[in-house]
Amino acid sequence: MTMNRRDFVNAGLSASFFAMLPGSASAQRSFSPQPDVWRNFEIATSVELAGGQGVSQAWIPLPAVNEPDWIRPIDNKWQTNARSAAVERDPKYGAEMLHVEWGAGDAPVAEVTSRFATRDRGMDLAKPREPAPLTQAQRKLYTEATALIPTDGIVKQTADTVTAGADSELAKARAIYEWIVDNTFRNAKTRGCGVGDVAAMLRTGDLGGKCADLNALYVGLARAVGLPARDLYGIRVAPSKFGYKSLGTGSEIISKAQHCRAEVYITGLGWVPVDPADVRKVVLEEPPGNLALTNLKVTAARRTLFGAWEMNWLAYNMAHDVKLPGSNGPVVEFLMYPQAEIAGTRLDSLDPDTFKYVITAKELTPT
Repeated sequence: MTMNRRDFVNAGLSASFFAMLPGSASAQRSFSPQPDVWRNFEIATSVELAGGQGVSQAWIPLPAVNEPDWIRPIDNKWQTNARSAAVERDPKYGAEMLHVEWGAGDAPVAEVTSRFATRDRGMDLAKPREPAPLTQAQRKLYTEATALIPTDGIVKQTADTVTAGADSELAKARAIYEWIVDNTFRNAKTRGCGVGDVAAMLRTGDLGGKCADLNALYVGLARAVGLPARDLYGIRVAPSKFGYKSLGTGSEIISKAQHCRAEVYITGLGWVPVDPADVRKVVLEEPPGNLALTNLKVTAARRTLFGAWEMNWLAYNMAHDVKLPGSNGPVVEFLMYPQAEIAGTRLDSLDPDTFKYVITAKELTPT
């Protein structure tokens, strides 16, 4: 389905309306990421496992998303006392990881340094483009169900209800976004970024969670009505230059700054960045906290995060249900945290203090 003229006009009117809100554009720096200058970053992930407890192995995510308009991996380097260390690639989604293995008598340590370049994303949704069309294989991949994101049953029923009356791809994508912002909430008690069990959220009516829950819900509802959509799993690497305390890092240590986002493919536009989860994060966490949906910083975020991202963030991969090479343990729902095993027992990747991994980030001086 293609976009009609009315959708483009409505998108432009919506953007113009929000731009005129007092304080949302002129009274403070407008939250309007645009693809301007490239920024270079370096992240370092250090892993230390308890020694003398058996054969150990770890899997450390590497930047694998290479999109020429907004993110470019540069290189990866590592130091380790491991007996083997190799870059592995998930065959379905292309996620990359450094797989390191130690012997039973080793005191396991490893440090991986990755450099990458990013620039902000911002799309004019009222201006048609000529993006590269999806291949048949890509369309299949980004509309199919995953273990935690079914596209039938209650997910399909909900998606049909949410998009009832929407007569184009863009209108459906927007309706899903607005519904999630209006009906979900960020739950501060959710561990990590959540797990993204979309059907369970809808069955129980508990629509709380964090980014891996709320943005997975977006992807599931979009796929259920035939819109290609995908999760992107990554980590924040810098403060927000637009003044949002909740949408950036507070120090160079980013061990708990993981964040996932979503994209939806619209004919005539291509991959459109969305992030309803961050709108709910602004509501809960932006000082002084528990903001109303009518708060100016919330309305600015709501306007912006359908069609734009500030790229103070690294996208590792788009992978679901990842089988860790060399492991007999369960698949991981997504590869956004370092993973490790000691004597065949999987460690808790959401507890970097016990697991003993530290991730740091710094921006590099342009050359």
